[in-house]
Amino acid sequence: MKKSEFKQALLDLYSENIEGLNFQEKMRYIEAVGIEYYASKDNEKFRDCSQKGKPWTDEELQIILQDAPTKANCLKYALLFKRGYGSIEQIYRWAATSDEDVERKRPDDSFVKQIKKVSKEIKLRL
Repeated sequence: MKKSEFKQALLDLYSENIEGLNFQEKMRYIEAVGIEYYASKDNEKFRDCSQKGKPWTDEELQIILQDAPTKANCLKYALLFKRGYGSIEQIYRWAATSDEDVERKRPDDSFVKQIKKVSKEIKLRL
């Protein structure tokens, strides 16, 4: 399929009504489906994840933790830092986990400790 044909097919699909959704709700839904598709584990092999499994810098964690923990932001930072989508989700989850739960679940995990340290440095309120 040529790019122009694909674009027209996509625009035709966008023009369809979705039961129970107004135009703005439909646009948000289309965006959410696109993010879900792009971020899926099945499609990770098509993205550059060359930094996956490598250590994080405090600066990278600061950038991530200063933004809202949305699916769109998880995908944005996965692409930016060439990591897996799930690793960004984990950063947000561990930052939001209480110190007591961290001590109970991962007391010796240096990455989790780094996330908690950075979140405290930027005074993340959870």
